[in-house]
Amino acid sequence: MGNLAVKTLDTSLERAQYYRQLLTDIAALEVMLEVGLFERNEMHIGAEQEFCLVNADWEPSMNAPKILSDLNEPHFTPELTRYNLEINLDPRRLQGTCLSDMHNQLRDLLGRAQEAAARHGDKIILTGVLPTISTRHLSQAYMAPLNRYRILNEAVKHVRDSDLEMHIKGVDEVNLHHDSIMYEGCNTSFQSHLQIDPEDFSSAYNWAQAIAGPVLSVCANSPLLMGRELWEETRIALFSQSVDTRRSTFRLNEREPRVGFGSEWETGSAADFFKRSVARYRSLISTDFEASDSLEQVNRGQAPALTALSLYNGTVYPWNRLCYGRGGKKPHLRIENRYLPSGPTTADEIANLAFWTGIMTGRPSEFDDIRKKMDFRDAKKNFFHAARYGMSAQFRWQGKDVPARELLLDFFLPIAYRGLSRMQVAGADITKYLKLIENRIRSQSGAEWKIRTYRELRKELRQPDALRVLTASLYNRSLKGYPVATWKKYTCNEVFSGRRSASVRDLMSTRIITAHENDSAALVVHLMKWNGFHHLPVLDGKQELIGLLSWKDVGELADSPEIYDMRIADLMKTELITTGPDKSIRSARELMASYGIHCLPVVSGRELIGLLTSTDIDN
Repeated sequence: MGNLAVKTLDTSLERAQYYRQLLTDIAALEVMLEVGLFERNEMHIGAEQEFCLVNADWEPSMNAPKILSDLNEPHFTPELTRYNLEINLDPRRLQGTCLSDMHNQLRDLLGRAQEAAARHGDKIILTGVLPTISTRHLSQAYMAPLNRYRILNEAVKHVRDSDLEMHIKGVDEVNLHHDSIMYEGCNTSFQSHLQIDPEDFSSAYNWAQAIAGPVLSVCANSPLLMGRELWEETRIALFSQSVDTRRSTFRLNEREPRVGFGSEWETGSAADFFKRSVARYRSLISTDFEASDSLEQVNRGQAPALTALSLYNGTVYPWNRLCYGRGGKKPHLRIENRYLPSGPTTADEIANLAFWTGIMTGRPSEFDDIRKKMDFRDAKKNFFHAARYGMSAQFRWQGKDVPARELLLDFFLPIAYRGLSRMQVAGADITKYLKLIENRIRSQSGAEWKIRTYRELRKELRQPDALRVLTASLYNRSLKGYPVATWKKYTCNEVFSGRRSASVRDLMSTRIITAHENDSAALVVHLMKWNGFHHLPVLDGKQELIGLLSWKDVGELADSPEIYDMRIADLMKTELITTGPDKSIRSARELMASYGIHCLPVVSGRELIGLLTSTDIDN
């Protein structure tokens, strides 16, 4: 999809042309599998590095298009947002020093990107979810200026026919509506690729599914979203919901999400896999196709692009995605691992790739048909346990419940060593990168470091500053290159550069109690008295701000019998002085002084999003 000029499937003619191409591509794939046109017995690895760009305030930048233009380098490609870019690393034969060679190329390309970003006052952050992203960075103003993203966004909205919903619950909770696919832009991944033999498709793919939970647990690096502590790998829930074309109804909905783990073990060939996918997920977009169809090309002994199938496959997002490619002399099949997060260092990322690749290639023969060894629901359950709890998870493995650290050290790490050795990867590379995994298992993951550090920061700092310090700490430690297992938590003498002038958004309270216009006046006033509330916003049936109660005005009524006959409307102020989240603290202070008030509701339109008091400012 990335290199294609996409368009919508609006007319019956466009749909007919697209589906003809798609069905022809699947028929061509079947023939290619039957006659043996695919590359076999050679394994290659590859990776895609997504990364974030932040400005001097450690918040999302808007300079990705400019930086991409400055780089003018084919390894770099745009991403959904103006604060993300992607590096496509060169594929390499899985042997010798392939891992360290890939690591060197990754560091070189990131170094070039750092230099280009610095010319625009930006920095690069490797992290699964950027801590400083907020809802304002998810507006369409931050969408990369490319037609394919706009068209995909419109297609998802058209199929769903309603706003998308975001609800993630961990230690904290996020519950939001959003009107675009921009929440997908919160996610940054280190997508890893491994070539497989076509004859081994179902065994390899099912093994990839079976090991996904344990592998994810040690790689988790995304525990925070907008200052909320959610899952150890929040990307799993976030990405699943950001492009969900299903709409909730009062009826049981059996359709599967476009981002998901699957519902059963795979059987048959790669062509059967794609047939099942097309049956499950609606096509969203199309493109202009070449004149010669893919089946004719196969009959001439040529390897077709399978443009329609590849385009379709680019709009379906299983965590283990089967891909078709034409990188070498012959076409190939590969598994794309989409659940590995970006960061926190390049060394950690290559170690994650080495660990996953080693387990894949070291598959014990007794697991060639995993269906005889494991219930699919256990594999799926393991995956979501890993996403939620990281290395604190317990996994169901071979009929037993096993703690993550025990299973990783005693079972999967030895398999990874054997697998990489079997592929004749250099011993120094194997030891170097798998030792990083072992150290992480014995100490801490990126997610565990972030949670501990953020909790410490919140003891000293307000949420916005704590998130900026956390992001700065990620940058400083990543720049030094030490793997996350060696990272110490934030200390009080660590210098935080880049602090900016505070805005209303930084100091306002967002966890506020409100009253409804139809509530009992007596109850509301007593709630204010019991909890020491000086101000209480009043909302109407549309959850819009219509008034403000002040203890100064209602306090003397708390113990009077008249309060039981009064309405909220009799007590609240309706001529409200409000402010916006991006206003300066100086302007808010001046507004309070000029009106002789000590509280400003913070609104977006008529929607209440926070409350700013003189106490917030003075503290």
